[in-house]
Amino acid sequence: MTRTSPAETPLGDSFHVYDTTLRDGAQREGITYSATDKLAVARLLDSVGVGFIEGGWPGALPKDTEFFARAAAGELQLRHAALVAFGATRRPGAKAETDPQVRALLDSQAPVITLVAKSDRRHIERALRTSVEEAAAMVADTVSFLTGQGRRVFLDAEHFFDGYAHDPDCALRVLSAGVEAGADVVVLCDTNGGQLPLGIAKTVAEVVERTGFRVGIHCQDDTACAVGNSVAAVQAGATHVQCTANGYGERAGNADLFAVVANLVTKLDMPVLPTAALSELTRVSHALAEIANIAPDAHQAYVGTAAFAHKAGLHASAIKVDPDLYNHIDPATVGNGMRVLVTEMAGRASIELKGKELGLDLAGQGEAVTRTVRKVKELEARGWSFEAADASLELLLRGEMSTPDGPQETVSPPFVLDSYRVVLDHRPDGVVISEATVKVHVGGERVIATAEGNGPVHALDAALRKALLPHLPWLASVQLIDYKVRILTEQHGTDAVTRVLVESSDGQAEWTTVGVHGNIVEASWLALCDALAHKAMRVETLTTH
Repeated sequence: MTRTSPAETPLGDSFHVYDTTLRDGAQREGITYSATDKLAVARLLDSVGVGFIEGGWPGALPKDTEFFARAAAGELQLRHAALVAFGATRRPGAKAETDPQVRALLDSQAPVITLVAKSDRRHIERALRTSVEEAAAMVADTVSFLTGQGRRVFLDAEHFFDGYAHDPDCALRVLSAGVEAGADVVVLCDTNGGQLPLGIAKTVAEVVERTGFRVGIHCQDDTACAVGNSVAAVQAGATHVQCTANGYGERAGNADLFAVVANLVTKLDMPVLPTAALSELTRVSHALAEIANIAPDAHQAYVGTAAFAHKAGLHASAIKVDPDLYNHIDPATVGNGMRVLVTEMAGRASIELKGKELGLDLAGQGEAVTRTVRKVKELEARGWSFEAADASLELLLRGEMSTPDGPQETVSPPFVLDSYRVVLDHRPDGVVISEATVKVHVGGERVIATAEGNGPVHALDAALRKALLPHLPWLASVQLIDYKVRILTEQHGTDAVTRVLVESSDGQAEWTTVGVHGNIVEASWLALCDALAHKAMRVETLTTH
């Protein structure tokens, strides 16, 4: 925890990747980190080799104070990063050595301290209600005191770009006060997030030229340009970049750590992370989303599950020849993978690529591919959707594949349905209970089972399990983990068509199936049957191999 230098990359201390997920990122609506969560987040960030991890504001927030205390007690062992405490300069008219907030920064035992200071004359005079001279003195006194105590200090110049546009001499005076007192880096903050890349680059280049200071960049995403602004700042001379995991942060968020570093490494050939770290970005991004209790953004650049997903048949045809024709990098570089989505837009190439992705040998299966393309288009015209239901698509494709003796039989559930019935019981206390009865043939027997549930699909699933479990022991591991319903037409009542997606898991793998019908229960039944057919197919494959 006493580490004071950044991750050991080929660039060493000449370039800083600085993460502020635990402070700025935690300001996102919906995120609440406990001290234990913060320790877990810090370990994950350290595992990808960021140089600095800003842990929070000790003395201002009890959880942050606890986090630093636990880190100092040995609960956080950092291999790459230096831990950073964030705080403010001394108050106007006070002394740094006696200011409680400044003392709390020392008490955190963090080897690096980042101080925030206002650099916009309007904020200094209206918010701080002091003079520019005193604001500069506040910076100088606090930086001097902390460096005198053996701490490395960075200075975040709040509202710098707005302040520089309004009064450049004032903004630069605040920077000079920090550097002359011993600050290693002055970070130019686009606090309101209103800048665009060309403006950011112009200002950064001017500041570097006019001062010769080591400059950093901190961008908010209010114009959806935080990543672009950060990269532009680096190209203009910034050698310290502040980001948050997955772009978490207040309002529209911050510059996304994973997009920024991936751009710097793959587009600008800057080795800003340890060599092996880049391939861990996708895994760590998703793990951090779990801790934040926020669903990962499928369309997030580089690390999203859809970042390298291809839907159009034209794309698939080119990818079949050479994946690089429609991928800007090899997805494996950032620990991701390419996916082909099969929809009504699909052609033969899409099916062939998806078959390869699913582990199917389609050599010599040209007719099966043609039939599958035709069936997908027909079904999708009736409301089916296979791009999010790979398991149902695999069942369809396997059913069209040929064997040496002719077409393969359709892959079916491991039982035969006689009938099912679902009833709702509305009780006097307002509780509504669903009851389902299924009659199936399984294992050479006719089985009847009844079960209750908190909804018709839950009851149907429970009754089916009750009937099948004595004959299919593997069913005990299968759980329905997600259920989505969509009404596909603008009509109402009985004319509406319903699409149901069911996500299942056996603890080792997850798979999604689809069902479409005018009746929501029947649509659900079709999706459930596909889910069991897919699992049974996997069990049979493992048994025969």
